[in-house]
Amino acid sequence: MGGVFEKSECRSNRWRRTEAEEDDAMTRATISAAAMLAVLLAGPAFAQDQAPQGRAAAPQAAVHTALARDFGGVWTNATVTRLERPATFSQLVVSTAQAEAVAKATSARLAAANGVSDLSKGAFKDADATAGYNSYWIDSGDGLMRVRGEARSSFITSPADGKMPFRNRAKSLALMNRDGVEYQSGKGAYAGPEDLPLRERCLISQSDAGGPVMLNAIYNNNYSFFVTPGYFVIDLEMNHDVRVAPIFASAEKARASHQPAVIRPWLGDTVAWWEGDTLVTETKNVNPIQEGRTLTPVSAQGTVTERFTRIAKNELLYRFTVDDPVHYTQAWSGEYSFKPAKGQIYEYACHEGNYAMEGILRGARLAEAAAKGGN
Repeated sequence: MGGVFEKSECRSNRWRRTEAEEDDAMTRATISAAAMLAVLLAGPAFAQDQAPQGRAAAPQAAVHTALARDFGGVWTNATVTRLERPATFSQLVVSTAQAEAVAKATSARLAAANGVSDLSKGAFKDADATAGYNSYWIDSGDGLMRVRGEARSSFITSPADGKMPFRNRAKSLALMNRDGVEYQSGKGAYAGPEDLPLRERCLISQSDAGGPVMLNAIYNNNYSFFVTPGYFVIDLEMNHDVRVAPIFASAEKARASHQPAVIRPWLGDTVAWWEGDTLVTETKNVNPIQEGRTLTPVSAQGTVTERFTRIAKNELLYRFTVDDPVHYTQAWSGEYSFKPAKGQIYEYACHEGNYAMEGILRGARLAEAAAKGGN
């Protein structure tokens, strides 16, 4: 959304159509894409996916191959569930009563946030880092993530405790934590633009939405997926990051087609192939700057495998495995489901019309002058 915002956090413009119009648009887009891909992407019939940790999967209606391989349209991973399991839950699958309680609490928080402001309390202070957004901007879903109808307490399914198996969590997340402190407090060296966190520079998605692994945030949780015979394209609402993965005839051909290891782009080097009706991607060589500034660091020795399977008309299963001996003691995995989103992804503005970076650097120069006794 255009204009000047506090720091450089950003939002996208989304035209709000009526629910009926959105449902009709989504249906027409799905039908037309499915009809085209029925010829171009003919393949084996849909097969039921495995459930995590040996549990039986809930029954699913068979999905026609054309639809199973059609990810076209806009999807969302908005939910209050996060990557790791919080201490408030002991199991991956949450009981119906617990899930309903979370949904009720979430609705109550939104209702309170949307209530009339108490003007007697005065205006927020600039130093209040929690006052950057009101509820208008928040879009974190209405409850816990559901996969095959089950409410989940975390995305991580292995290890069983729902935690990332870091070798040294503090070391792996040191730069990201430092950036977070600087972003929240405004206190940092700021010797030049490169010293600012990635989110301030609008270089990649602030929420790690682009991956690998693709995560959710408090807003902008929408994705456009495009599947052609030769490419799989993921267009993110957050920062309009785009991942383009060439699709090969087999895993062997895909893996042999990775770029040289010296090339380490933002979001990594991704290749893809089909395994039945599951589109598999493998990502390596994540940019070294990104490695130290994300929740899921992946080193030059690491590999992230992601699997996309349409298990129902309104559910796209996303599974991932991270294998990196530098940061983790073992490979770890997780899953969640994308659900159809209402609306399209529109312009995303970050630095455009935003004077935050100039102000931050100007403030740093004034602080330096003051420290030297200058004017």
